[in-house]
Amino acid sequence: MIELELKNRAAWRRWLGKNHSSVREVWVVFYKKHTGKEGLTYDELVEEALCFGWIDSIIKRLDDDRYARKVTPRTNLAKWSATNLRRVRQLTDDGRMTSVGLAKIPSDVEALPAVSSRPLEVPSFMADALAQHPVAQAFFESLAPSYRRNFIHWISSAKREETRARRLAEAIALLSEEKKLGMK
Repeated sequence: MIELELKNRAAWRRWLGKNHSSVREVWVVFYKKHTGKEGLTYDELVEEALCFGWIDSIIKRLDDDRYARKVTPRTNLAKWSATNLRRVRQLTDDGRMTSVGLAKIPSDVEALPAVSSRPLEVPSFMADALAQHPVAQAFFESLAPSYRRNFIHWISSAKREETRARRLAEAIALLSEEKKLGMK
């Protein structure tokens, strides 16, 4: 396992320039705020990683003062967040993207809607069920769009009608208790 402690963005870009095609993963070390130690920021990490076709993923605690973020080459199957699409557009405009990073961008990137710009549509069967449970409906409507989208997708993705009905009932029970969906 490779752990990198980087002082700044330039050091990270240099490392990626030398190693992006030969290393399969790296753990970039960050110091927690209470240490007062400065170094590479999260935005700098992600922006330079995108320039070379890499992406961050999981975080692990190293000790009381440090944690590390895993960074790997992007797969062509990985979904692109609206934030990273915006970053890539800006990095491209700024001339910072490498040919390797540009090759990882989906060919239909201009056609991809930003996640936040997609209208949130509650299926009518779900809206009708929520209308019968005012507490659940109020909590559902108070949730951030991403949490509402999770509920909608989980319920709507059921293949069988019985599964959809069971999930809807479970969702209403959770929402009535003012609980989010969690890991489903």
